Amino acid sequence: MRVLGVDPGLTRCGVGVVEGVPGRPLTLLGVGVVRTPVDAELGHRLVAVEQGIEQWLDEYRPEFVAVERVFSQHNVRTVMGTAQASAVAMLCAARRGIPVALHTPSEVKAAVTGTGRADKAQVGAMITRLLRLDAPPKPADAADALALAICHIWRAPAQNRLQQAVALHASKGRPA
Repeated sequence: MRVLGVDPGLTRCGVGVVEGVPGRPLTLLGVGVVRTPVDAELGHRLVAVEQGIEQWLDEYRPEFVAVERVFSQHNVRTVMGTAQASAVAMLCAARRGIPVALHTPSEVKAAVTGTGRADKAQVGAMITRLLRLDAPPKPADAADALALAICHIWRAPAQNRLQQAVALHASKGRPA
């Protein structure tokens, strides 16, 4: 399974591609950040994020895109930019027919570190270990994108089986 993880942001949008299956060593295919100028007009920044995501989709041809689910923050300006960048990533994937999965930050942290309350350093350390790297990817947005991809690789098969079981149960006329 090849997954593009996207840690959405207007200034720095982390992107990372990981390939693998649960229970086997994972392979890092690419990691980076799509950057936009802080002083640029919002529309131009969103176009730059789109162009960056499109380049990653062209180069790595992922089977899935995993995006961090936007959560409530105290800073409305920050959450709006995150939500807008998230929507751009989802749009790029949907335009190509690539399934998109949303994962919460605590779900991702729990998947890669064992605790949903892990800090950035813990996530970076585990990404380094899981992908057999010499050092954590910089900036943290890049490491977070890899964590999203890993979370999806590890959790998607179980989630798919649950969805299939619910659908089967519902098709037999039983309430879900």
